[in-house]
Amino acid sequence: MTALPDIRTGIGWDTHRIVEGRPLLLAGVRIEWDKGLAGHSDADVLAHAVTDALLGAAALGDIGMHFPDTDPRWKGADSLRLLAQSVSLVSEAGFAILNADTTVILERPKLKDYRVAIRESLAGALGIAVDRVSVKFKTAEGLGPVGHGESAEAQASVLIARMPR
Repeated sequence: MTALPDIRTGIGWDTHRIVEGRPLLLAGVRIEWDKGLAGHSDADVLAHAVTDALLGAAALGDIGMHFPDTDPRWKGADSLRLLAQSVSLVSEAGFAILNADTTVILERPKLKDYRVAIRESLAGALGIAVDRVSVKFKTAEGLGPVGHGESAEAQASVLIARMPR
């Protein structure tokens, strides 16, 4: 029997409430808006979804296992730092990141002008070329908490492969 390559996918999802008095960060990029997202860390919904996808692909658990919101060390934490630590864990497990495909679901503000900066930031955090990172923006068409302007969501899919030792 021929050995199959160890290629894995991971899926991540996150949501945060929209609130006054907090910045809106997506993959570490500050979005100009008068509102932001609530959370124990900096509430970067996109970085959290990518972190969960990455950890899941390598069967290393989830963001809550590694960075619990009950731990004061992570209060206000930079989510790109958490993502970078997760990239290190995945690398230590012998995997390389091949690509990331992401979607941010937010009724407003419009995000198209931030696409390049967000892709570049994610690529840098993941240690891959920017042409291996996709970032899409969607609305909820006025439906549910996202559509009513109460929350934001992000989804992520990553592909990793175990590298020969």
